[in-house]
Amino acid sequence: MTLIFKMMSTDCFVIGVDYGTDSVRSVIVNTANGDEISYSVFYYPRWKDGLFCDPAGNRFRQHPLDYVEGLEHSIRSCVKQAGVAVTKNIKAISVDTTGSTPVAVDKSGTPLAMHAAFRNNPNAMFVLWKDHTSTKEAAEINAHAEKFDTNYLQFVGGIYSSEWFWAKLLHILRADKEVREACYSWVEHCDWIPFLLTGGTDVHQMKRGVCAAGHKALWAKEFNGLPPDDFFTSLDPLLDGFTSRLFADTYTADQSAGTISTAWAQRLGLPEDVVIGVGAFDAHMGAVGGQIEPYHLSRVMGTSTCDMLVAPVDEVKDILVSGICGQVPGSVIPGMMGLEAGQSAFGDVFAWFKNVLGWPIQKFITDETQRNAATGKMIAALSEEAARLPLTEKDELALDWLNGRRTPDANQLLKGAITQLNLGTDAPRIFKALNEAICFGARAIIERFNEQGIPVKGLIGLGGVARKASFTMQTLADIANMPIRIHQSEQTCAIGAAMFAATAAGIYNKVEDAMQAMGKGFDKVYTPDDSKVEIYNKRYEGYKRLGRYVESAVSF
Repeated sequence: MTLIFKMMSTDCFVIGVDYGTDSVRSVIVNTANGDEISYSVFYYPRWKDGLFCDPAGNRFRQHPLDYVEGLEHSIRSCVKQAGVAVTKNIKAISVDTTGSTPVAVDKSGTPLAMHAAFRNNPNAMFVLWKDHTSTKEAAEINAHAEKFDTNYLQFVGGIYSSEWFWAKLLHILRADKEVREACYSWVEHCDWIPFLLTGGTDVHQMKRGVCAAGHKALWAKEFNGLPPDDFFTSLDPLLDGFTSRLFADTYTADQSAGTISTAWAQRLGLPEDVVIGVGAFDAHMGAVGGQIEPYHLSRVMGTSTCDMLVAPVDEVKDILVSGICGQVPGSVIPGMMGLEAGQSAFGDVFAWFKNVLGWPIQKFITDETQRNAATGKMIAALSEEAARLPLTEKDELALDWLNGRRTPDANQLLKGAITQLNLGTDAPRIFKALNEAICFGARAIIERFNEQGIPVKGLIGLGGVARKASFTMQTLADIANMPIRIHQSEQTCAIGAAMFAATAAGIYNKVEDAMQAMGKGFDKVYTPDDSKVEIYNKRYEGYKRLGRYVESAVSF
């Protein structure tokens, strides 16, 4: 789409690029006021066709060509919409991605799947955040860490997850001899795209972001970087010497990763002096795009959730919150502590239920237009019906762990559950229970922060789900007994990337200044319904009891 605006002769523009699970979105933004000039989305074709994935085996891989093609298509589309006057004043690009989504690369930093010999090998592709093939390796890392005097898991909540960097690396090295022999290093998606845009040819010159390094790869200044090589070699000899092929230094996302290469400038139709910012994860940049405030939990809600909280480092002091996805100085806002939590399935819970209900439609209606018409409004209709149902303590009850549990206390072996079913249970009642379950999961995260000395003073909802799913947002406010403000932009991740681009280019001295100038604020607030709070308190206790039972039975 193209947005009408009045451009001043002094206006500067930046590009924010947001790599999501299904697509990549690019937006050109005016740095003076945050106006979106143009926007484009590209859906990954190989991912859309289900290539290289095995959902039943929890394997989710993405081909680097999906990312490269998406980068070129989305930016070129934005540039074409914006016109020459805007394009010549584009000063910087910053990128966010899902994570941890790493890939095996050669010494030049090229993903192995870009080579002909590996182009159809899933183990040579990016291992998407939701890939849970490395649960065994994560369990081994957790057990192994207990043998050391230094607690190398202390800054990642004390539990290492199968969704993260080292577990995925070890799994790939064990699973595929050819990839193991060709793999020189292991690179996060958010670090590779800036490296690609700057024309990098030596992986040792790649600038790794502190966001990915601290939250997923165990990097910490207290360890002088990564844990020592002995920690990994004694875990498995396949990791011997790997730390020397990774990184020692990290960078915050307000810094420059370099300047766009001539080849990529020509490929995208951009000036050759465009600054490329250091990359970070989508939720971290999204929290900035959504104008995060200290002690306000910013929930980037999509297929999963990532929940970000920032606090002054001198106020956090020595507090270590257990069971979260880490706390890293500068991972969200440079100079502040960034704390991350989240849920492995949020929108995915609804997508699963929609697929279950829609199976007969997909099976027996051959016309695609008719199928889409039959299923397209299913979630909206279920939400309307579920909202009309009375709320009682004994309603159907569900767990949201359909893709495992991210936080509190990562355990990707856990499964979802639904109880209190009877012959009167219908689709809206099950949907209501699932909707409550994801909100109960959110409350568990809030309570963990509160219990361990980091008070959650408010909620901020970010993204398309937050803006569109009013039934879910109201339920969340009721269950958390806390107002939730909804940011008016649906593209907070891409806008956050644009804010970091403006800072990396020197247009703003710090990202807080970019947030103030380019942020668009909030346009809706959901407040708790006092008549439901006490019932939800009782149902939440039931949710926790059900969770304890399922967790105790997970080996079955």
